[in-house]
Amino acid sequence: SETALSQLLCASIAICVFWSCLSGGSRYLRWITVGLGVICVLLLVFIILNLQDSYTDLMTEKHQLQDNFNSLSQKKLELETRIKDLTDEKDQLQRDFDSLNKKGTVCFFMSTELKSWSDCRQYCRDRGADLVIINTEEKQVSFERVWIGLSDTENEGIMKWVDNSPLKQGFWFKGEPNNSNGNEDCIELNYNREETGWSPLNSWNDYPCSEKKKGICEK
Repeated sequence: SETALSQLLCASIAICVFWSCLSGGSRYLRWITVGLGVICVLLLVFIILNLQDSYTDLMTEKHQLQDNFNSLSQKKLELETRIKDLTDEKDQLQRDFDSLNKKGTVCFFMSTELKSWSDCRQYCRDRGADLVIINTEEKQVSFERVWIGLSDTENEGIMKWVDNSPLKQGFWFKGEPNNSNGNEDCIELNYNREETGWSPLNSWNDYPCSEKKKGICEK
């Protein structure tokens, strides 16, 4: 290394000085000693300058890391603030939801992901609700492209709601339910505006229960 080289040169100077003293101060050894001394001084200057450059680079890197740290700390604070705001909003929504429930007010919410009919129902039940029972035109026209709480999974052709009440009024699309391929036991509300004959009051369709859709929960 540079430090080891400088130490070697300085040791050489010391040896030359020692032999110069032993030989009575030979002019030849004195010149060698002076030359090595100059080289040693130049090397030390080079090492000092190189160390200064290294120090400058390290300080620059330190400042960059400090800036990155400050930036990440600021983002962390912003995320913590955002999380707190979302948590407060969630808590407020939960309080509103609980308040509506205590007042006996019916409320609806949708599953956040596409799920099978049974998984959508479990999603609702985990939240103190169940898949929606549609027994009025007002409810019927409020939703589209979702699972509702109607199926004939227990007895083919006998439609029942999730509360085990029988179907009295239906909003079926023409030709439905047809149990296509013998495995359509769950009901979707599937208002397709682009297909002739579909309308908000004629949009029920039986569909395989394993297919993934969102579900409407009622509480």
